[in-house]
Amino acid sequence: METPGLVVHGEAEPFSTALRSLVNNRLYSDVRFVVGQEQQEVFAHRCLLACRCNFFQRLLGQEPGPGVPSPVVLSTVPAEAFLAVLEFLYTNSVKLQRHSVSPVGRGLGGRGTGAEGTALRLQPPTLQVLEVLTAAVEYGLEELRELCLEFVVKMLDVELVCETLQVAVTFGLGPLQEHCIAFIEAHSQVQLPIFILPIPHLILLLPDPFSDPQEVLRTRGFLELSAPALLSLLRSDNLCVDEAELVLAARSWARVGAAVLERPVAEVAAPVVRELRLALLAPAELSALEEQNRREPLIPVEQIVEAWKCHALRRGDAARDAPCRRRRGTVPREHHRFLDLPFK
Repeated sequence: METPGLVVHGEAEPFSTALRSLVNNRLYSDVRFVVGQEQQEVFAHRCLLACRCNFFQRLLGQEPGPGVPSPVVLSTVPAEAFLAVLEFLYTNSVKLQRHSVSPVGRGLGGRGTGAEGTALRLQPPTLQVLEVLTAAVEYGLEELRELCLEFVVKMLDVELVCETLQVAVTFGLGPLQEHCIAFIEAHSQVQLPIFILPIPHLILLLPDPFSDPQEVLRTRGFLELSAPALLSLLRSDNLCVDEAELVLAARSWARVGAAVLERPVAEVAAPVVRELRLALLAPAELSALEEQNRREPLIPVEQIVEAWKCHALRRGDAARDAPCRRRRGTVPREHHRFLDLPFK
């Protein structure tokens, strides 16, 4: 009986280093890409890409004709993210970074000028790991996608969370979307440090003067959210933000979108303002909002009328389409005792 062969392995590091040296190396390359808005030229090797990724197998399936082949244009993916994808395909490893070195990036699926909305980008830097995640999803690279998701979850913070939420909503990454919402809910709370005084059995909680429960709402990423992504936030009962602050944040979001899209503020805001719980505002606040709404329309008049009905009838269920359920961060007001819809 023939003895079965034994598979032996050489050192992985020299092999990986050798293949990494071929990334964007003109030597022996047989396919050329023109990548990103910057139209950077990137060299690769057809057989390696095709055997590692079905997307490239389909893209590069036809044999090149005689002469110098035309470059493959990939205008939507930034060059830095594309090079990271190539590094993974060549070596099965990749160096992920938080920020991109290049200030030029593509949108991450937010608002824009198209019917579906290319992203609204306000200023650099872009977030490299999210660009790589986006490319991994588009190219069907499941392993790279999972590596990016793991990195993002570990690195998630106030600055990164809204852009991450946008990617999750755009590409239907449900668990990541839930993680982002939970992060925003948790980090919209005022953190209370514990000070132990030299008095037996006494612990005094004092508010942190540097905490800002609305910080997420003031980030660039928040202003770039698409309407579906913002809706996922406004539907949360666990936001530790008062409704008056959410109204201000929605107005800022709509103003930015209106300026970029050259559309009226009310039109931009229409998909999201229904989730604002106006009946939670006190009568004086509602009157002020109504006056501002006359000067700069944001909320449909009918929605404000429904909120007034809740006040007039002193019942949270008295008016249709007027959500009164308190959020975790709703500041108590005198009329809330009539709403009969406490925080759940």
